[in-house]
Amino acid sequence: QIITSTATMSKYPPPCVMGDEAIMSPKEHGTSVVPVQQNLRWNCDWETADRICNYNRHYAEHSGYFEKTTFRKECEQTEEGKEITFYDSNTGKPLFVAPRGRTMSKFLLESKMHGWPSFRDSEVVWDNVRVLPDGETVSVDGTHLGHNLPDRSGSRYCINLVSVAGNPKA
Repeated sequence: QIITSTATMSKYPPPCVMGDEAIMSPKEHGTSVVPVQQNLRWNCDWETADRICNYNRHYAEHSGYFEKTTFRKECEQTEEGKEITFYDSNTGKPLFVAPRGRTMSKFLLESKMHGWPSFRDSEVVWDNVRVLPDGETVSVDGTHLGHNLPDRSGSRYCINLVSVAGNPKA
């Protein structure tokens, strides 16, 4: 008889979709079937992206990495009310769409305060994203994205830019 205990599993409130460790099991390329795309957006570094996305479960790009790319400039040039879609750096599936329910300047301010792009529940594409019991946030295909670090406003997904700098799936 197999007994599964949920006593040690963290549960995050809906709309968060929980996943389990099987998502991050070893595959052909680390925790993914494929390596990171060659032509990442915002001039993100391929080697850093491949290491963070596919061969890592706990570490992140350095705090403020996104400030050293073209990401912030693109955001600042985005017309108010328009959204940016963030794609899995391995598969090209959409993972986040921001800003939703806030302005671009508020999205950027929160991201700068925490050192990484920070998304809220309404900005997550739940068909393609899961949160593991320890808060690790991953794609359904095994890409390490970052962590859910809730604050007074609710779930906050602190995400590596290199993990969401992919191009749309063809």
